Amino acid sequence: MNTLLWVGLPYACLGAFIVGLIWRWRSDQFGWTSRSSQWHENAILRWASPLFHIGIIFVFFGHVAGMLVPASWTQAAGVSEHAYHLGATVGGALAGLAVLIGLVGLLIRRFVTKTVRLATTRGDLVMYVFLAVPIVCGCAATFLHQVLDEGYDYRATVGPWIRSILSFTPRPELMADVPLAFKIHVVAGLLLFAVLPATRLVHIVSAPITYPTRPAIVYRSREAASASHDGLAASRGNARGYHKAWRPVRKQSHQSDSVPYQGA
Repeated sequence: MNTLLWVGLPYACLGAFIVGLIWRWRSDQFGWTSRSSQWHENAILRWASPLFHIGIIFVFFGHVAGMLVPASWTQAAGVSEHAYHLGATVGGALAGLAVLIGLVGLLIRRFVTKTVRLATTRGDLVMYVFLAVPIVCGCAATFLHQVLDEGYDYRATVGPWIRSILSFTPRPELMADVPLAFKIHVVAGLLLFAVLPATRLVHIVSAPITYPTRPAIVYRSREAASASHDGLAASRGNARGYHKAWRPVRKQSHQSDSVPYQGA
């Protein structure tokens, strides 16, 4: 059982993550998006979304620093063990609280606001379950062992275990005496990575490199668009103002541009 959980499961989830991303990219690039629902409701989203996303960024980099950076490296940089755990506990608790409050706000918005609820798919429900469990378990582990208790040195067990998995030299024995809350948090996080490519969370692996330079998306009403087309047509002496690539498809060959266009 120990080998299955701490060797088989990590590699299975890692394989599902990589294969899933490749499959999603090859089969569903159009759906590679977070599917924003801002136009359905913006009051709650305005504070819940930034709180969740900023918090999750700090949580992610906190996990990277805690799991992938050995304790010997931070000590060599002059950071004592006490200072590290104090900073990790305070910073991790604040970031986790921000993520939890933001997630609660997003869930309330999704299930209380009718238009957002109607736009919610079954895949979204599954995604929220897989997302909420590791977040709640992580907050519980931090509160129970790092705040209320004297603290648990996960960098001596969980950190080396993760590094052994990534270096393909697994050491499952390191996880034997890890507190249950941390074990559940790790398993829930692995399962989240496994299902991530099939959910809207896939957008987190997209780097927004072209966002600052891409052209703005302009939304106009049909009336405004029609007036703009008419003005363009008048300046060109053409009865129709739209580009040829956007000409309406006519089902009857005898119809011509003289027939009034009824937009979709």
